[in-house]
Amino acid sequence: MLDSGQNELTKETLSAVLKEQAETFKARERGVQREVLGGLKEIVRSPQIMVITGLRRVGKSTLLAQIADKYFKEGFHFVNFEDERFLNFRVNDFDLLHEILISLFGEKKTFLLDEVQNVLGWERFVRRLHDEGYKFVVTGSNASLLSQELGTRLTGRSIRIELFPFSFQEFLLFKKEKAPELRALTTTQRGRLLKLVNEYLLYGGIPDALKYPELDIHKTLYDDVLYRDVANRYKLESMKSLKELALYLVSNTSSLISFNKLKEILKLGSVNTIRSYVDYLENSWLFFVINKYAYSVKEQQIAAKKIYNIDTGLVRSVGFSFSDNEGKLMENAVFLQLKRKHQDIYYYKTDRNYEVDFFLPKERSLIQVSKHFAVHDLDNRETRALLAAAKEQRGPSELQVITQRDKFEIDREGSKIKVTPLYEWLLKS
Repeated sequence: MLDSGQNELTKETLSAVLKEQAETFKARERGVQREVLGGLKEIVRSPQIMVITGLRRVGKSTLLAQIADKYFKEGFHFVNFEDERFLNFRVNDFDLLHEILISLFGEKKTFLLDEVQNVLGWERFVRRLHDEGYKFVVTGSNASLLSQELGTRLTGRSIRIELFPFSFQEFLLFKKEKAPELRALTTTQRGRLLKLVNEYLLYGGIPDALKYPELDIHKTLYDDVLYRDVANRYKLESMKSLKELALYLVSNTSSLISFNKLKEILKLGSVNTIRSYVDYLENSWLFFVINKYAYSVKEQQIAAKKIYNIDTGLVRSVGFSFSDNEGKLMENAVFLQLKRKHQDIYYYKTDRNYEVDFFLPKERSLIQVSKHFAVHDLDNRETRALLAAAKEQRGPSELQVITQRDKFEIDREGSKIKVTPLYEWLLKS
């Protein structure tokens, strides 16, 4: 309970903290308007609890402020549970918190709760007031806010919004660059876009890392995820194995991985241990794992996986450099843009073992990523794989090759292949 005991958050202190937080939130820099903001209107109007999840420092608190400005104005209560002064706050203290908020700011029917996962059992308070007609928008960074768990905790009352690092469009806004009309690019504009997309690949889209390039934000973020979101949550006794695995994965982004091979390379116990650790890292938002497309679930499970990172800047800052670094970063950037819009993403292996980087079964779209693609070299790996996969899938509607700068179309074997520069694809997709 909140009382005057040592190291306890007293009623008076809590009042002071909440007033301070309200002023800080009001004065918070709004930054780049996030693309997801405009699509939240119907969710905001619905009675559903809105849950904003994503990696630490990806901009969830800023998005929360943007949501408040756009949809709630002054009609809300704000609490930031990342504040260290809430360290002794318990779920039983929520009623007193609500009482103090009303006494300070009046009755409000909307709660904005930042980093709510820091309070064990928070969902009980949220469920109760939600059933009384209150609206909730909550944010959280760690695995406890995964949709699978939320489905149980909030019993169908929630909608999850996944926030990613800046898209290329948001990156341009941050740089105060206006995207030109792509249909009529001048040589200067094209050169500028090529330079900017290269910067985007190198530095990524973590807002604070872009804002404070002199600080090692990526390394700090990486360590926070490993120690706070993974080791603490899953009660790991040894960090050595986790760190070795994470470093291998971040250094081999956009590559195929096998749990058996990882076990042999890293000498990390059993295959089940490897699989669990990869799951932990994926749940922490540090990595994404995609399966080979197959009609058999068993085949999907046993086939090698492809690994992608949450941010290309983090890959460059934390991982070891590897061959064809730019090509790997390009592929990772394409994956992240696909992930913003699509749930079902696979890689594709043909019967003749040709590989296509991405397959979207619902859209029947096959996508290759290649740094260079010569118009005269039509019988290359990318083309062969696309045409073979298209034949097996009986003619997907869209075949694409995303390149560094090339732009043209190919008609081959009754199929049209669209070759598009990365900057254009990122801005249009």
